[in-house]
Amino acid sequence: MLNYIWLAFILVAVLVGGFTGKLPQMTTGAFGMAKTAVMDIALPLIGVMAIWLGIMRLAERSGFVQIIARALRPLMIRLFPEVPADHPAMGAMLMNMAANMLGLGNAATPLGLRAMTLLEKLNPRPGVASNAMCTFLAINTASIQLIPTTAIGLLAVAKATNPTAIVPSAFLATLCAAVSGVVAAKLLERLPMFRSPPAAARLESAPDAVEEFALEKIEVTPMTAPKTAALAIFIAVFALMFVFLAFPQWVSGWMTVPPRPVDLEGKSHTIRSLFAISILAVPFLLSFFPLYAALRGVKVYEQFVEGAKEAFGVGMRIVPFLVAMLVAIALLREAGVIDLMQKALSPVLIPLGFPPELLPMTLMRPLSGSGTQGLFVDLIKNLGPDSLVTRMAATIYGSTETTFYVIAVYFGSVAIRQTRHAIAAGLIADTVAVIASVTICRLLFG
Repeated sequence: MLNYIWLAFILVAVLVGGFTGKLPQMTTGAFGMAKTAVMDIALPLIGVMAIWLGIMRLAERSGFVQIIARALRPLMIRLFPEVPADHPAMGAMLMNMAANMLGLGNAATPLGLRAMTLLEKLNPRPGVASNAMCTFLAINTASIQLIPTTAIGLLAVAKATNPTAIVPSAFLATLCAAVSGVVAAKLLERLPMFRSPPAAARLESAPDAVEEFALEKIEVTPMTAPKTAALAIFIAVFALMFVFLAFPQWVSGWMTVPPRPVDLEGKSHTIRSLFAISILAVPFLLSFFPLYAALRGVKVYEQFVEGAKEAFGVGMRIVPFLVAMLVAIALLREAGVIDLMQKALSPVLIPLGFPPELLPMTLMRPLSGSGTQGLFVDLIKNLGPDSLVTRMAATIYGSTETTFYVIAVYFGSVAIRQTRHAIAAGLIADTVAVIASVTICRLLFG
């Protein structure tokens, strides 16, 4: 499916650009995007991945991932029945989902790439996306969001009266999207056009083959009472930090409270709690897993470095896929295809109650994150940060995903060329998220 979509992007862009006189802009945009894909996305991503893949390695070697997977086994085996319940891919997917829910994009992507690598080790058809991969991609493109941090930040910069007002609307919209994405993935995998081809024997010497994961039992040191007490003290310290951020009035009478971010002032208890969690999440994860692994007898520095080594290989594998997809998207954007689609669809959507101002951003969202952000900022400037349409746009921005980018990065990391129904499921989830965003915002703010 991706072959036809990519070819259609290229041909439509060239044809439209030729007749609109935008071929020079398309050439400049294509080469500029190729440079951006490598220098601004792939290479910086390697550094971020090195951190989180090292942390993930510690979580695996300490047995923590297996503990999480066992705890949520009933849910995960229903979502991914072809993945063994005790396989580390289950834990990696769970940690990716948790990072996405908290809005930790810098952690979610490396953890997701790790999960995709582990799923590829179970894939009997190299180069063809498995059902588990497609379902996992659908969940990623329609992840439930507790805190749409980027959208809230843009509204706050524009001096919105209540920039966090979109938290409930984004949560409800992403909940609808996540359910629809999973249901679509499960239904589409049964259609004849998306069925997997016969399994081929894996070639150990294949250049895109990934190193087999050792499923041997991990030997760790038992948690003695002193070690458990040390871990409890560590968690208690972070709990106290949470109270400092979310509820300083509870402790201000008996100790000095450190200053907290200005954007937490005057917010409800729920919003302050969510923001406090988002602020503490990354420092907690970066320190919890090394401590936990050390208490379980893992050589933390050696294992962290061993996990971080994977980052460069993954980063290099995604470069060609990333360049191919982003260049095609740049050609579409520079050719003016999005503008033409807006003019064609506006007469249909206006009678349905869909504001035409949202259409360019909605069409851009599956293609380009930076392009969508630019359109969102333009909406804020033109309509104001507190208008109903702006809140709809903020909810859409916080509840949808750059689907084609996610496909390129995740599937590119394991050299998947036949994406089967992953794109269809992701776009269905995006569509549901947009419809839900408009409807919910009308109910909450209209």
